[in-house]
Amino acid sequence: MSVRTVARAAMIAALYVVLTLAFAPYSYGPIQVRVSEALTVLPIFFPEAIPGLFIGCLVANALGGLGLWDIFGGSLVTLLAAIGTYLLRRSWLAFAVPVLANAFLVSAYLAPIFHVPYWATVLYVGLGEAIAVGAFGVPLAIVLRKRLGKK
Repeated sequence: MSVRTVARAAMIAALYVVLTLAFAPYSYGPIQVRVSEALTVLPIFFPEAIPGLFIGCLVANALGGLGLWDIFGGSLVTLLAAIGTYLLRRSWLAFAVPVLANAFLVSAYLAPIFHVPYWATVLYVGLGEAIAVGAFGVPLAIVLRKRLGKK
């Protein structure tokens, strides 16, 4: 890995943490819109975003106060979603991967932590993720596509 690649991964991780903490009241819990999840589109353009998102999520969740399930579970879900986004980067389905992964997998541990129904949590986490990816991630991807000259 080049210095530029490592630096980009580190910047993505740092930005993820900053955005998650800056919007902390909306970043944690069974009803959330984690603005930092807009960055989940970055593996479409930069493979180094995969470890950057994983590390950023790990740090943000360690600071979030929901415990080990969120620290490790949430971070692994982010890693899985980032890999899926990268693998589907030539398809619009890349944008759906983080939404579906978070909706179904993060809800599996958030529902028991907060003592709320699983399917309600799937709905709320999925909706929040769809807002983050759709309202912030898609415009970010459009700008990056133009700036990087990718079709």
